[in-house]
Amino acid sequence: MGLRHSAALLALVLAVTCSVAVGYDPLDPNGNITIKWDVISWTPDGYVAMVTMSNYQMYRHIMAPGWTVGWSWAKKEVIWSIVGAQATEQGDCSKFKGGIPHSCKKTPSIVDLLPGVPYNQQIANCCKAGVVSAYGQDMAGSVSAFQVSVGLAGTTNKTVKLPKNFTLMGPGPGYTCGPAKVVPSTVYFTPDHRRKTQALMTWTVTCTYSQQLASRYPSCCVSFSSFYNDTIVPCPRCACGCGHGGHGGASCIAGDSKRAMSAGVNTPRKDGAPLLQCTQHMCPIRVHWHVKLNYKDYWRAKIAITNFNYRMNYTQWTLVAQHPNLDNVTEVFSFQYKPLVPYGAINDTGMFYGLKFYNDLLMEAGPFGNVQSEVLMRKDARTFTFSQGWAFPRKIYFNGDECKMPPPDSYPYLPNAAPAVLAPSRQAMAAASAILLVLLMVA
Repeated sequence: MGLRHSAALLALVLAVTCSVAVGYDPLDPNGNITIKWDVISWTPDGYVAMVTMSNYQMYRHIMAPGWTVGWSWAKKEVIWSIVGAQATEQGDCSKFKGGIPHSCKKTPSIVDLLPGVPYNQQIANCCKAGVVSAYGQDMAGSVSAFQVSVGLAGTTNKTVKLPKNFTLMGPGPGYTCGPAKVVPSTVYFTPDHRRKTQALMTWTVTCTYSQQLASRYPSCCVSFSSFYNDTIVPCPRCACGCGHGGHGGASCIAGDSKRAMSAGVNTPRKDGAPLLQCTQHMCPIRVHWHVKLNYKDYWRAKIAITNFNYRMNYTQWTLVAQHPNLDNVTEVFSFQYKPLVPYGAINDTGMFYGLKFYNDLLMEAGPFGNVQSEVLMRKDARTFTFSQGWAFPRKIYFNGDECKMPPPDSYPYLPNAAPAVLAPSRQAMAAASAILLVLLMVA
């Protein structure tokens, strides 16, 4: 009985550990998206709430076509009106004889409004087409918000029933949301900061991202090269899947084909299906790391990002690298750089991203579908070496997804210097012997 109990307990611990690990990013352990509901007033049959979505992920943003957030009402609530967003479906509102609600769906799906909507439909931090920046890249742009008026609901803190079964698409799958939890009410300051007010009630929902839930295949791969070896280590074959044309079942065309040069090849499809350039790795994105130069006290690496997707460009892209020498970055050319220090003293991870209005947009596949930069790092005599692949990164992430790395035994290696060292050594020994013989004869 004791063994059975222990086995069951072990299985439970493993299940909990695995479920937590699925949404855990070791390079951004505190990263999540928090959805906060602040009840700011009561109405005759419900309440008005300000809903704020805050992206606390350091390097993962929500790009076009933007977020979609959904939930299930606990009772028979309806949305009378909404400002700064809209429900994708109205649902069946036939029982209402007077004013018709904005949405009567039991499980509404809410999307952001497009930029440029009339001012009476806007609210602060709304109307960005659902695009939300990463917290580490643009803190001001990492928030999205809308205001919703809920009817047929509770009208006090004790009678309000929290929505449940929250979902978040950002823009595709990958996010898992926990249950809503009542928290201390949000406190607001008046514009002159002389008076504090607070929400009548506040609850939050936390959503975490899992790359395994987002896609069964990686979305990027890494290749290597160096100045000390002519070998170019390519991305692993079928790194992003080759079963149905490539990543996510994408079709592909040759880069020099007529179709690749034709008008309309860059037009996105409604289902978001990619159109890739045919490669042996079949990834939408390739990151190339080249060990370029070696100086006395410094060394230099070149980073190039290439887009192989004809139907997608990447706005506000991010690249995260993990390398032990990133604790001593001297200069980064033509990229922005920000150290990421998730564990305090360990400074081996950094985020690269584009300069605004210069190269923060990675264009579609083609002659302009790449961005590149170089990073200069100071050597640490205690750790620096070019041997055993030390000069190459341990991990690479693009837009928050970990990229497929080449196998370690394929990394460019230092040329074997033994023969070159051996020959001078023999000559020196022969010369030393001759000099010793002459000295003995003279003596």
